[in-house]
Amino acid sequence: MNLPSGYLFAGVHSGLRATEPGRLDLALLVSERPAAAAGVFTQNRVAAAPVHLCRERLPRNDARGFVVCSGNANACTGDQGMADARRMAELAAKAVGCESEQMLVCSTGVIGRLLPMEVMETGIPAVAKHLMPDVASFEAAAKAILTTDTRIKTTLRHVGPHTVAGFAKGAAMIGPNMATMLGFVFTDAAVRPDDLHTILKGAVEETFNCISVEGHMSTNDTVLILANGTGEPLAGAALAEFAEVVQAACSDLSRGIAADAEGASHLVVIDVEGTRTNAEAKQVAKTIAESALVKTAIYGADPNWGRFVSAAGYSGVLFEERDLTLWMGEMELYRAGTPLPFDPVAASAYLKNNREVSLRLKFTLGEGRCRFFTCDLTTEYVTLNADYTT
Repeated sequence: MNLPSGYLFAGVHSGLRATEPGRLDLALLVSERPAAAAGVFTQNRVAAAPVHLCRERLPRNDARGFVVCSGNANACTGDQGMADARRMAELAAKAVGCESEQMLVCSTGVIGRLLPMEVMETGIPAVAKHLMPDVASFEAAAKAILTTDTRIKTTLRHVGPHTVAGFAKGAAMIGPNMATMLGFVFTDAAVRPDDLHTILKGAVEETFNCISVEGHMSTNDTVLILANGTGEPLAGAALAEFAEVVQAACSDLSRGIAADAEGASHLVVIDVEGTRTNAEAKQVAKTIAESALVKTAIYGADPNWGRFVSAAGYSGVLFEERDLTLWMGEMELYRAGTPLPFDPVAASAYLKNNREVSLRLKFTLGEGRCRFFTCDLTTEYVTLNADYTT
């Protein structure tokens, strides 16, 4: 794995997760040279202190990196939370030799608890001592940001002579816009900050905003992108190609989040096409994805397709029944408003025996389309979230 040049990574156990000895809980990424940077954040009116701090500082052309702690969201923590987020940036900046404003901060974990800053005061200088450019350090950083995730989510893609890489976390409280997730993308290409922001915003809309576990919008959602290339910034066709690769990288990460949803036994891929606009297609897909009846049917391997089409019907998108056809996997179940005969045993086996299942809805209204990722709703999910803080 050849990572983008000019970046250093580290992930350590700082003690923030005091009840989990040895678990990595503090990550640091540093660009060895000033980088253009941009971010996209939660649309929740209740936003975490690190979100406010990053919004203040982005976009910019001289970022040097970000520090991330896992186990405490630093959300709903008032003025003290903002002071703590700024202090995290100061500590990271001092450790790597840059200005405080050049460092960005993210947090994830339980809402409403003040950060134990004594842990950050020792942990951030310690994590900086482990900064390295190698794959093991990259994966340690990716692991250190996890909460209830069961595995890291990473991506690596190439565009011309440049590399785009990234890592993300997310497993629950997943619902546009975006999810309880953190995503980080970085590249050794040269890109203007404003172009980065436009590209990232478009990529997030088509990827991280097209995943859902239970539709609960988080307070900490953040996706950051850094570009530390030197020379003339990308423009024209080269910039357009770069934008496509960034979107593909974000798709890799968002798909990984949906697949690793808490307690999930299925990744559900919902394709909607033939609506008037892409926005209508997303509205239909999101409504189906967030239906508890749809999720439980898939968990129980129950091919009760009426739940799928009825969810489309209350999505708010105007259509007639004859405008809609439905497939589950390769099985056509409903054509132009009319049910088709199918083998329920085979349909149930499809749901039972495949970790990834697909639903396809085709309308006759236009050229709109959307691909949306979700999961089933399991008893394990209920248990995990019922006992999350107790």
